[in-house]
Amino acid sequence: MPSPTPESSATRLVLVTFPDEETARQIGTLLIERKLAACITLIPSTSIYSWEDKIHTAPETQALIKTSATTYPALQKTLASEHPYDTPEIIALTPTDGLPSYLQWVITQSTPTQ
Repeated sequence: MPSPTPESSATRLVLVTFPDEETARQIGTLLIERKLAACITLIPSTSIYSWEDKIHTAPETQALIKTSATTYPALQKTLASEHPYDTPEIIALTPTDGLPSYLQWVITQSTPTQ
């Protein structure tokens, strides 16, 4: 396994599910406008999950959000307050490797200006 690069350690890939594409687009646009994310990829999906002791199957939209490690806390706070679910999926992963120029772009684009 390769050692993490400085750029990969400074970036996050955040997984979030939304109830539909429209909600994902609205919140995603807000995150981009606030420079809390550099890029958001939306993927139609179906989720099977347990909630309140019942098994559910529902169409959702999976968002892959690319952001910087330093911006992640503000992104998480914004997602938690804007998301329509009581307990939204917000999972941040740290890449172990990636194209340095892309990872640097993510860091630059997801750093809010003062």
